Amino acid sequence: MKTNRIPALFLAILTSVIAFAVPESEAASRPNVILVMADDLGIGDVSPTNPDCKIKTPRLQRMADEGLTFLDAHTPSSVCTPTRYGLLTGRYNWRSRLARGVLSGRSEHLIPAERPTLGHLMRKAGYHTSMIGKWHLGWDWAKPDGKNIDFTKPVKNGPDINGFDRYYAHCGSLDMPPYVWVDTGKVTAQPDREEGVTKKEDRYGWYRKGPIGADFHIEKVLPHLFDKTIETVNAKAKAAKDGNPFFIYLALPAPHTPIVPVPPFKDASGMNPYADFVMQCDHHMGQLLDAVKKAGLDDNTLVMFTSDNGCSPEGNFPLLKEFGHDPSAIYRGHKADIYEGGHRVPFIARWPGKIKPGGKTKALACLTDVYSTLEAITGQERQPLGGEDGYNLLPVFDGKKSSGRGTLISHSIGGSFAIREGDWKLCLSAGSGGWSAPRENDAKKQGLPPLQLFNLKSDPGETKNLAKAKPEKVKALILLLDKQVEEGRCTFGKKVDNDRKVTFLPTGVELPKQAAKTHQGSWKPISAIHDGTFLPRPELDKITLEITGDKYLVTVVGETKTDQGTFTIDTSYTPHRMTIKGTEGPNAGKTILAIFEMKNPGAFRVCYDLTGAEFPDSFRAPKGSMRYTVGYRRPAK
Repeated sequence: MKTNRIPALFLAILTSVIAFAVPESEAASRPNVILVMADDLGIGDVSPTNPDCKIKTPRLQRMADEGLTFLDAHTPSSVCTPTRYGLLTGRYNWRSRLARGVLSGRSEHLIPAERPTLGHLMRKAGYHTSMIGKWHLGWDWAKPDGKNIDFTKPVKNGPDINGFDRYYAHCGSLDMPPYVWVDTGKVTAQPDREEGVTKKEDRYGWYRKGPIGADFHIEKVLPHLFDKTIETVNAKAKAAKDGNPFFIYLALPAPHTPIVPVPPFKDASGMNPYADFVMQCDHHMGQLLDAVKKAGLDDNTLVMFTSDNGCSPEGNFPLLKEFGHDPSAIYRGHKADIYEGGHRVPFIARWPGKIKPGGKTKALACLTDVYSTLEAITGQERQPLGGEDGYNLLPVFDGKKSSGRGTLISHSIGGSFAIREGDWKLCLSAGSGGWSAPRENDAKKQGLPPLQLFNLKSDPGETKNLAKAKPEKVKALILLLDKQVEEGRCTFGKKVDNDRKVTFLPTGVELPKQAAKTHQGSWKPISAIHDGTFLPRPELDKITLEITGDKYLVTVVGETKTDQGTFTIDTSYTPHRMTIKGTEGPNAGKTILAIFEMKNPGAFRVCYDLTGAEFPDSFRAPKGSMRYTVGYRRPAK
């Protein structure tokens, strides 16, 4: 039995019995929600996540001072399109048909109408839903000849099929033609020219040549999108006060290329246009927060700010470092990479009256968690699809140390994977998997090992590959990755299919063999008792008991409502008795005694002494010692 599998397995038993529900009063308040995603903004580019930041970001700092800053937040991918997929669906992007790379400005839609998204989720909760800015998930242009776009015809399968009542957007990145605004399926102004700037003409402000609408002006796009967002806030303010909240997803095209700061931000940083552009983004965020307050919505509006991946090399790292600034802070790599600099990003949440001001958390988070968080905030039941890879961040908003997320799967532009559990991170690549040195082909030519194991606690810069020294840890992490890939989710629930066959092992690396099993059988719950009161039976698809010598392993697959942290088995257990210790989450440091009672070959019971363990207030657990029993019986043949 491998202890790396135990946390999720035993947690499944615990959480299948203890269901989390948002209190009715909290669900009834239904805050307005504004989700802002910057484009190519590094974790080192704003002062809340980098004390050594040399770019002035006073408004984001004020937002952090009034809210909560995540220091270990990650995008599901290190590039644009896949991260946006993960954010909106709560599902890792590599489960979709997009195995690597990004879409273009002419690509067809990626997210099917039937796939649950934040738009669907919030509209179902009674919200008016708006998407503003950079979509970059494809939509279907009218192409009568199969090639050329007819801009007079409606755009089909845009954000509207993904749950947004209204959208005002451009299709790809701001350096990808065509450059036209589309307002809920209709092009607002026909292209009246071809336009573009080469890298030779402008190191920072380049964008590919293509058709551009009469009302589309590259250098005005960023302020224009904030103006549109503020207009939406003001237009929906009265309805929001009357109990009809709004959800706005604002996807910025900056500070991605074309890097085009305008006065008074041009040359304001004293470093380069990229730093100027970051300052401009910060200023506009301040304008948006001011508008929310002026509209009288401040006390009941949750604003979240983040980025889609790390800073791009287009920001000019060498020049910025001459000024003592590193867009990736202390972390290795940048946009496109499997290293931390590619996917560790700023994430700030501000919710007056709900989130305590000035907080910082080291809780592991992924942007896929936004889905499950909003699901909980709006009081909706967890569904089989939607948020398969998301954890509810409300406990962290409330001051807890963890949401229960103990693992993270990351993905690079080239399709390389990384799996993290606790402080350990395994990169299934010989190089960066992206654009920084060594690129994957170069790493292979150099004969570098195909796997890289790092301990992020002792080596946050990912400089010491411990794969050769820690083969058992490598094996355990590969098996954990395989399990989460095959189950179609990293959270508890029914197994679901991926949209494609997902492969993750580098060439020459084989999947490790599981330990031999001397017994395996399928079991079903027969009762669940808590303080003498029968609880609803957990909805479980499968329970297996594996016995090897005196070691027991219980595997649970099924629906659960909440995650109460990560638990590990003490290595000094004896037959029929184990010590489970909470290592993350609200039960961190707490010890739970588990006693296996084997009644006969067909049934067993697991009894937990939860003295001192913590659960959400909504569970209303009694004070002091608490014990509950779960029984299982193998079906008769």
